[in-house]
Amino acid sequence: MSNEFWFEARNISCIKNGYEVVKNLNLNLKYDENVILIGPNGSGKSSLIEVINRNIYPVIKKNSFIKIFNEELINIWNLRNKISTVNFEIRNRIHPKLKVFDLIISGFYGKYCKVRNTSKEEVFLVQNLLKKMYLNKISQKYFSLLSEGEKQICLIARAIVNKPEILILDEPITNLDLKSKFYVIDQINELSRLNTKIICITHDISMITGIYNRVIMIKDRMIIADGKQNKVLNSKNINKLFDIDIEIKQYKGNWNIYRKAN
Repeated sequence: MSNEFWFEARNISCIKNGYEVVKNLNLNLKYDENVILIGPNGSGKSSLIEVINRNIYPVIKKNSFIKIFNEELINIWNLRNKISTVNFEIRNRIHPKLKVFDLIISGFYGKYCKVRNTSKEEVFLVQNLLKKMYLNKISQKYFSLLSEGEKQICLIARAIVNKPEILILDEPITNLDLKSKFYVIDQINELSRLNTKIICITHDISMITGIYNRVIMIKDRMIIADGKQNKVLNSKNINKLFDIDIEIKQYKGNWNIYRKAN
């Protein structure tokens, strides 16, 4: 591979609905790393994902550029084959009587409905993925009858059925109860055994597990810290990021928040 970066941005700003949602972005993302982007709500995390997915475009200005998979002239359809994104909004597109197996195989076609005349190869690949992600027991259940955690993992399975190079998870544990939250975190950790690299967007520090090589903190639409977990994750940075006064500590690979005693 001639370039170690699949995403490169220099001095990028973006306007959406008259508001600057990305400000002076300078960022490289490597092919060989899992990345977690953390910041408060409204900090610009999801806007960055919209830039990557080409849903919003940078303002043209001197000495700025963006490259995705080493291309400045980016073919959207090629991009969709290389990057899959899972967000909460996707659930609204799924028919309540769609079974899990049919949902996942629909990922080959970019649809959210039962697809007829699927190939033997596609069926085999889905069966293999269900096995790898421990979803066999629920493969014939209706999506609407699953727990919230199961729904999220099924959407992730659908997103990786085409073996994208990059999987983007936008707030994967939002609105989940405690049991579902840890179920999803554990399942995402298992995905690190596959070849697809993960970018996770979150405001929840409990999402940060050992599979992530790099932590990027975003506040007020700008990157305020970027690096390995042991360099970036500390009480000083977290307090600056969230405008709060707490302590964070790592225990058995997990990060925990402690309120300071008055």
